[in-house]
Parts: sequence; C-alpha cells; structure tokens
Amino acid sequence: MAQALRPNTAGSLFATDGRAHPIQDALLAVTLVLGVTAFITSFFHSLHLLSSWAGLVGILTGAYGQWISETTRERFGLILGLGAAAFGFFIGMAHGGLFGGVW
Repeated sequence: MAQALRPNTAGSLFATDGRAHPIQDALLAVTLVLGVTAFITSFFHSLHLLSSWAGLVGILTGAYGQWISETTRERFGLILGLGAAAFGFFIGMAHGGLFGGVW
C-alpha cells in the first residue's frame, strides 16, 4: 500500500524529487531569460553586443546549471535556455562580436 501514498512521477517529463532546489531554479530562470534575450536580439543586426554578451553569459550559467542540476525538469529548461543562448551568441558574433568590431 506504500505506492498509494506516493505519486508516480517516474514517467513524467517534469519529474521532481519533492525537494526545493533554489540555486538550480535560479540558474534555470537566469538561463531562460538570457537565452530568450539573446535569441530575440540576434534578429536585429544593431543589437549584436546585447545578443552576444547575453548569449555568452547564458551559456556559462546554463552549463553550470547542468552541472549541478538534480531533476529532469531543471535539465529540460536548461537545455532550452542553452540552445537559445547559443543561437543568440553565434549570430551576435557573426554580426560584430562581443566588442563591436573594435578588436
């Protein structure tokens, strides 16, 4: 009867262990915000500084978040944020780079 007391989350994509992970959740939120920012601003040639820097910081926070993540929910969101950040970073680099073509 123990299974009646515990919900079955083994098959869920957003499975969690039932504990709070404030650091991982903060990294997830930061990575998603930076990824979306880098992705959207990469479509505008004049915003290459914003897209490249937001993408670079998003890649770094997402990589660290992946390293310390504990649940599938965290990893799923981090991968989405990492992909968007990497896309924005690479397009921002193609449009002028981190320093605006100064170096």
